[in-house]
Amino acid sequence: MSLLSSFWNEFLTKFEASKEKNSVLYSVLKQTHLVELTEEKIIVGCDNQGVKKFLDPKLREIEEKIYSNFKKHLTLEFIIAPIQKKKIAPPLLTFEPPVEDLFIRSGLNKKYSFENFAVSSTNQVAYAAAQAVVNNPGTAYNPLFLYGGVGVGKTHLAQAVAKKILENEKNKKIYFCPGDNFTNELIESIREKATARFRRKYRFLDLLIIDDIQFIAGKVHVQEEFFHTFNSIVSAGGQIILTSDRPPTAIKNLEDRLRSRFSGGLTVDIQSPDFELRTAILLIKAKEKNIAIDIEAAKIIAERTGDSRALEGVLLSLYAKILGKKDVVDLESVEEFFSQKDENQAKRLSSSDIIKAVCTYYNVRPSHLKSRERTDSIALPRQVAMYLIRKQLGLKLLETAEILKRKDHTTVIHAEEKISNLIMRDQNFKKDLDNIVQTLETST
Repeated sequence: MSLLSSFWNEFLTKFEASKEKNSVLYSVLKQTHLVELTEEKIIVGCDNQGVKKFLDPKLREIEEKIYSNFKKHLTLEFIIAPIQKKKIAPPLLTFEPPVEDLFIRSGLNKKYSFENFAVSSTNQVAYAAAQAVVNNPGTAYNPLFLYGGVGVGKTHLAQAVAKKILENEKNKKIYFCPGDNFTNELIESIREKATARFRRKYRFLDLLIIDDIQFIAGKVHVQEEFFHTFNSIVSAGGQIILTSDRPPTAIKNLEDRLRSRFSGGLTVDIQSPDFELRTAILLIKAKEKNIAIDIEAAKIIAERTGDSRALEGVLLSLYAKILGKKDVVDLESVEEFFSQKDENQAKRLSSSDIIKAVCTYYNVRPSHLKSRERTDSIALPRQVAMYLIRKQLGLKLLETAEILKRKDHTTVIHAEEKISNLIMRDQNFKKDLDNIVQTLETST
């Protein structure tokens, strides 16, 4: 018996002799073995993730028991390290965890896959790149950097890659991590003096996906850690996939060396879904939820709903209205739904309501919007007001121009084009606009 196993066995023997010998903790500890022992630290191996998950919250309690038995202050760490046993004969039965369990352990959402990812001209390059990464992870495009606005399918595509690779090779070490989680985990590991454990988790992966990587910008220590994580994975032949709301060149306060790494693979812009893609997305969601819908009805919904994430909400609202009356969401029910929505909105809202909401948000006076002043602080709120009056009330170009005291309708056309482009390019601006719309909906 080695010195390592002797120490751990002695501890378990003392534990067994105590009044807690019948505890669940003791029975789980019996399934572990000592991996490393120094003057300051003790590393204990667990046969599987379940044992480690049970023991991790009890670290401090076990450290105290070790001290009470040996009078040594040791830092305890549990790792997954099954004992390698000699095989006498090939086993008749082998256990493989279901692939769904592997998805969960890897931080993946079961609803994202290639099978339910709709492809059109706005995302076909990103889709092709994702397929190439599945076929040649670590070599095709590394990193694969996907960027675009909210709801364009970045997360869906990144997770679809991870799922397909796991389905092909279940032993691959894969992890999907939101950008803010990486930051939070690093801070927590520093606080608990467990950075070694943090590095073991991230630096030896076959595939690491960081969603919304822009969240690490401006955080010096986090960027430093991710730089080394990135290099460690790529140098070992692993794959990196990053998503963001903007390209690497537009992420403010990002270190140049990281910007260079991020731009070193393939950077793909995923555009907002066009009409055809929104229709396809809606039909996929209807099929997933077992809702029958006519193709013409789906086209009307897609035409009236620009935000792909809002499609599901509209579909469910329509289904709730026809439930018990019809078996299919048809053209008549869709037209009636939007007609009632338009009538209700028109009754509640007026152009003065919109102007007031815009002025309150940007801290300007209504008289300023109707003046000849053209400074940016006035011009942008004025253009936002024109855009919202057109979208929310459906007024004609000339009517909108007259409300804001403009000479002709070309000013309104220019405003609509500018605001539409800003919505697609600038997610912060889009959030501003969403906040104004939300204010209008709650105040009427």
